Amino acid sequence: MKILQYYLIEDTDRIRVGIYTKLGIIDLGDASETLGVYIPNHLKTIMHGDFQVQLEEIENYYLHHPHEVTFLDEIDIIYAPIVSHPEKIVCVGLNYHEHVNESGLGDDPKEPILFSKFNNALAANEQVIPLTGHGEQYDYEGELVVVIGKSGKNIDPEDALNYVFGYSIGNDVSVRDLQFKSGQWLIGKTNDFSAPVGPYITTKDKIDVQNLTIQTLRNGLLVQSANTSQMIFDVATIIAYVSKFMTLQVGDLILTGTPSGVVLGYDENQQDWLNSGDEIVVSIEGLGSLTNTFEIVAD
Repeated sequence: MKILQYYLIEDTDRIRVGIYTKLGIIDLGDASETLGVYIPNHLKTIMHGDFQVQLEEIENYYLHHPHEVTFLDEIDIIYAPIVSHPEKIVCVGLNYHEHVNESGLGDDPKEPILFSKFNNALAANEQVIPLTGHGEQYDYEGELVVVIGKSGKNIDPEDALNYVFGYSIGNDVSVRDLQFKSGQWLIGKTNDFSAPVGPYITTKDKIDVQNLTIQTLRNGLLVQSANTSQMIFDVATIIAYVSKFMTLQVGDLILTGTPSGVVLGYDENQQDWLNSGDEIVVSIEGLGSLTNTFEIVAD
């Protein structure tokens, strides 16, 4: 099941929750009223509660009675980030061997390398990402995103995937000349709208998370291609490791690292940093595609 947050084009003051289907988007508020099935129109409340049966009932009814109900078209909505105000956005650096090689930042890490982004970095599918004058070397990083669905501390790796609500797609937009100003990567990693995520959350059922093709296209040209099986630290290991140091909460996002193919990995004379008008599409098997364009803005 694919769950998304969005605004109606004619009502951008209220965020809504829906189910993305092949026939269109089911608005959960409308569906609850139409079918008399109670389900909150608030994502974190859904994630905290046990509403899987209701979600499936709504989706099944709509898909089997398409002429009796109303679906929204994507042209009717504006995507919102998959989670509003997560307590934590945890990112993993250097988690694919070839990316470690291309980055020139040493050998494969012995433990996951963690850094953070803040809520100001969140952006949505189809949102324009600003290129400001504070940095020049803007780069893309297509990544698998883990959405936590149950709070936990000191989680056992064998039990870690039970704490997952679902998976999505992210782009860890990085400003390299800011990132390497010091040993701390923060100012190059958490600029406004530098963490587009989406377009929706695919619930964890039937997802073999360690066997997914991940690809990034820049203006239609393939620049990254790998499989999540190539991660140095798999998703369960990452969740367990993070939970040793901080309690994971419902709605937390974990960006699990990028494969090789980023601009940073090219020879200096071949590095073509992101330009105004560039389109980046990150696709992950079974999870859809996250699309964003970039545009120079006055800061």
